[in-house]
Amino acid sequence: MAAYTAAAGEKLKDRMNRVTQFSCLIDTLIEKNSAFAGWFQPSSDSPQLIAGSKENIVFPEKIEQLSRVRGFVFAPFEISDQVPVIVLQPAIHLKGYDQILSFDPKSQTADPLRQDVKAPCISTNYDDYLVCVNQAIKQIHTAKFSKVIVSRRICKEKKNESIGRLFLKMHDANPGVFVFVVNLPKAGLWMGATPELLFRSDGRHAQTVSLAATQPRRPDGQYCWFTKEIEEQAFVSRYTVDVLHRFGFSAYQTKGPQDLETATVAHLKTSFFFSGEHIEDRLGEFVAQLCPTPAVCGLPKVDAARFIRNFEPHERRYYTGFLGPWRLEQSGTDVYVNLRSMEIEDTQYVLYTGGGITSRSNPEQEWEETTQKSRTLLNAIEDLQEQV
Repeated sequence: MAAYTAAAGEKLKDRMNRVTQFSCLIDTLIEKNSAFAGWFQPSSDSPQLIAGSKENIVFPEKIEQLSRVRGFVFAPFEISDQVPVIVLQPAIHLKGYDQILSFDPKSQTADPLRQDVKAPCISTNYDDYLVCVNQAIKQIHTAKFSKVIVSRRICKEKKNESIGRLFLKMHDANPGVFVFVVNLPKAGLWMGATPELLFRSDGRHAQTVSLAATQPRRPDGQYCWFTKEIEEQAFVSRYTVDVLHRFGFSAYQTKGPQDLETATVAHLKTSFFFSGEHIEDRLGEFVAQLCPTPAVCGLPKVDAARFIRNFEPHERRYYTGFLGPWRLEQSGTDVYVNLRSMEIEDTQYVLYTGGGITSRSNPEQEWEETTQKSRTLLNAIEDLQEQV
């Protein structure tokens, strides 16, 4: 028993040392302002890292052009010159702690990425958010659209905490989702823990999901979904089916709707499984049709996007876009909607959170829902700041 306990203690000590070294490596890359992306796949304790220089970065003008590239993709909600699609091609691609910790970030050629200086943002206040939600409900009742997502920003003071440690804390608190930290030109430094798979393909088999509806996580795991929430998720599922039909999929499998729990909330999810071979040379086109999904924009998409453009007081930038490894070696393509995410500036964290508005929405409840979603990020920040 004593030998077993000693071995377990050594194993724990070794893991803690590796975690400390890994967080320091991430901090060094950020300090150098290097281009990199680090991530944990859902339910994996093995991190991955891509790093490179400006020669390894491409900016496709359209999502469709992703069919011709590979790397780590970081795409915005709406593409513009200031907020482009970014692909970091894998000059260095490392898997697992052993490979990553053998990499010396200081060995990279000094090539700091210039970031545009932005004016500090301010949090969306309660009254302004309710005005926007009420305007959305009004337009839904006049048949302008059937659903729209209204988002808001929460600004949190940044102190001297380690971003590398924050990244690992986010993973520890959210082991079942895609946890990422990204530093790229034009985009800047972002971190998040998103539960929403957008598209996955290994070349033979492909998958997408429709994820919507939210309520606080329950300790007993027993959820009761109301008409508004079921309707909200059904909008997304119907749209996904429509996209599959556009690409000639007459046969596919579905699973759900079923509950999906994250650290703080639960959602309704339906999974769709279909042939990856059928669209292997059209991945960019397929994802372009999916994005933005009704879960982050609304329906009809054109009208919902116009409302967001006209009534949301901030630019979403990369929030509700998508990100992840794209045609990356044997890993294939595994991209996620950019949710539960934040932009990290010099003095503050800029968190983004939103909710789906339908004719049955209650504005005050929508505010509470977005607050609950923000706890995914705020809990990790506040826990770490208390330790510093």
